[in-house]
Amino acid sequence: MKNLKKILFFLTTQEKRSSFLLLVMILVMAIIDMLGIASVLPFMALIIDPGFLESNFFLQNIFQVINIIGIKTKEEFVFFFGIILLLLLIFSLSFKAVTIYFQIRFIQMRGYSIGKKILEFYLNQPYNWFLNRSSSSFEKTILEEVYIILNQGLTPIFNLITHSIIIFFLTILLLFVNLKITLIISIVVGVMYFVIYKFCKKFLNHIGKERSIVNELRFKSINETFGSLKELKLKELEKNFIKRFSQPSIIFAKHSASSLIISALPRFFIEAVSFAGLLLTILTLYSKTGNFSDFIPLFAFYIFAGYRLIPSAQIVYQESVMLKYSNATISNLYNDLKNLKVPKPFKKQGTLPFSKEIKLNQVIYSYPNSSRVILKNLSFTIPYGTRVALIGPTGCGKTTAVDIILGLLEPQKGTLKVDGKTINHKNIKCWQKNIGYVPQNIYISDDTIAANIAFGLEVKDINQDVVEKVSKIANLHKFIMDDLPHQYQTRVGERGVALSGGQRQRIGIARALYHKPKLLVLDEATNALDTKTEKVVMKALNNLNNDITVIIISHRLSTIKSCDIFFKFDKGKIKEKVNFNKLIS
Repeated sequence: MKNLKKILFFLTTQEKRSSFLLLVMILVMAIIDMLGIASVLPFMALIIDPGFLESNFFLQNIFQVINIIGIKTKEEFVFFFGIILLLLLIFSLSFKAVTIYFQIRFIQMRGYSIGKKILEFYLNQPYNWFLNRSSSSFEKTILEEVYIILNQGLTPIFNLITHSIIIFFLTILLLFVNLKITLIISIVVGVMYFVIYKFCKKFLNHIGKERSIVNELRFKSINETFGSLKELKLKELEKNFIKRFSQPSIIFAKHSASSLIISALPRFFIEAVSFAGLLLTILTLYSKTGNFSDFIPLFAFYIFAGYRLIPSAQIVYQESVMLKYSNATISNLYNDLKNLKVPKPFKKQGTLPFSKEIKLNQVIYSYPNSSRVILKNLSFTIPYGTRVALIGPTGCGKTTAVDIILGLLEPQKGTLKVDGKTINHKNIKCWQKNIGYVPQNIYISDDTIAANIAFGLEVKDINQDVVEKVSKIANLHKFIMDDLPHQYQTRVGERGVALSGGQRQRIGIARALYHKPKLLVLDEATNALDTKTEKVVMKALNNLNNDITVIIISHRLSTIKSCDIFFKFDKGKIKEKVNFNKLIS
């Protein structure tokens, strides 16, 4: 029940309604199944002894009713009964096929909807939430753990409910037919499954938790391997990385095998015991009466019921094992998402006016899980239309201050104001529409040059004229037109492997300028450019009209020499505001 509650958390209201309708179909399927099996006993009795028709009140009434359609003799009635039984079986199988179709479709479509929901939850979290988490854990959760929820969570629950209903109805039917035989078989089989499950429960819980841990290590090792191919090849570290992947992978494989073995092996033993018990019971009854023909209908009925019951009992046991094995994964994801900020419906918002100044006032900030204060009562003002350089040693708080201006981090104390308006969670998206940002490391997707410049837009929405205009500013247009085989439609490979560091950086600058920002932030953005290219790019940026404010973090004097204001940082504060001549000295 705990797993059911956790899994329902991942479903929408509409999906919960659909699952309820599916359960109704499963209930109808079980009732039809029971009726089909129930009709086997009187049919077999009629085959062996047509006189059974006269002694059975229920069959006698049916015979009198169908006399109307011309069935007059016992032989005709037996034939008619057989046809009805065949049609019931065909209908039962057809309805079962339809139910299974909807069940499989419903479960597999949740792979899409739950994965999308988890991605929405993650992307709705503030920037600082991501700082202590690895990208491999997100990949593992969205691309694999979701299917653990489906295949070892949602599917087992549906199968448990389906086959528990079948077992319930068939057991009730069997109790009416022969109370003693049914009780003996039910108790023996039930106790055996219960003992095996209880014996393995703790072990399944243990390997399920360990599986979740080593699975994350597998993803992490793959991520690190293909993210460091140059260093790996250069230093001949292939064996080390293969070993790093192999160790958690072998544990993962062993635990997966153990769970499947535990779920599968009891079946053969249980089947042998069940059919042996049934056979011994029938033989005992035969030895007392000496008339085997009296037990043929009952024997056929129990064989047919056992054919349906034993697999159902095995499935109930198997799915209980799978639920216990996947409990750690489902619980981890449930606990993770339950405490996260719930995604809000998307609302189209306007752009926050910016025409006067950006002001940080007495800002204090420390990163999560760190006692060190990065910014200490930081205050400064950036007038609109100016070029500002933030300088100072590594770790002095420059990038953190920029992240607060970008709205990625929220001040723990103090305020960020734009044109006198405090920036908070209500208007942060409106403020960010004014910003173009160029980081030190540019992400390049495996797509065309044009798509990378107009990053995140659908192909149909890309404005080619704007793409070319910003490419010229970034000193990228000539390279694209002269050196690339398909010009702006040239694909650049995963992570931009076909491009140099300087070319990637210029794509980043063009990308930042694409949406015509009023604030352009360059965080060590020219480090990968050669001196000549840097000079051309900075000249182009300096030629932009005064409708754009520029903030530059750089250790290169050549990058910041044209700035109007220089803020020198030291230990989370602005040590002084200097001019370029003093900076050189």
